Amino acid sequence: MIFDWIYAATLLPLLAPALLVTVQATLAGMTIALTIGLLLALARRAPSRLLSWPAAAFVEFVRSTPLLVQLYFLFFVLPALDIELSPFATGALGLGLHYAAYCSEVYRAGIESVPRTQWEAATALSLGRGVTWLRIVLPQAIARVVPALGNYLVAMFKDTPLLSAITVVELLQAAKMIGAETFRYVEPLTLVGMLYLGLSLASAAGIRALEARLTKAIGT
Repeated sequence: MIFDWIYAATLLPLLAPALLVTVQATLAGMTIALTIGLLLALARRAPSRLLSWPAAAFVEFVRSTPLLVQLYFLFFVLPALDIELSPFATGALGLGLHYAAYCSEVYRAGIESVPRTQWEAATALSLGRGVTWLRIVLPQAIARVVPALGNYLVAMFKDTPLLSAITVVELLQAAKMIGAETFRYVEPLTLVGMLYLGLSLASAAGIRALEARLTKAIGT
């Protein structure tokens, strides 16, 4: 038999801890990406070049270099700078910084899509800059960019196998280790593909539901 379902079922408990690591790395990385991405987007819109230029340079540099190189850089260079992080924390940080560059562009597009009349209405009502951003601009902008941000969440989830390069035992690495011990790769690798597919589809469905809810809430 090419594929043994009974044997495959016995592998699920072995893959479960690695799946948890994969999900945790994705969630931690996406939290970093969403936060830093928003800060980068705001910095690029700042009137001061001391903020806009470094932010633009960071975005272009990160988007123009491979994620794997960035992971290696953080893993080997940070200890040389006396910054000690676990492989998992380094991987989550690398994923977060990499996707923050992409999320910043999504945020920027969402902010620019907010009609100019919204800004003018806020000025006419004498609303402060902070209130304008937090209560008017960002809620509308974020609702518009949820699908794009969701796509990056799924993309980050599928990029987690790269963390094995810095010794993180994520889902694919666990499957490879099982295959190396048993000389049977079909079952563990097939299960990994099925788990990635199932979670990716579930994430996409959740993102669509969130988009519909936000759109209804702001009335756009």
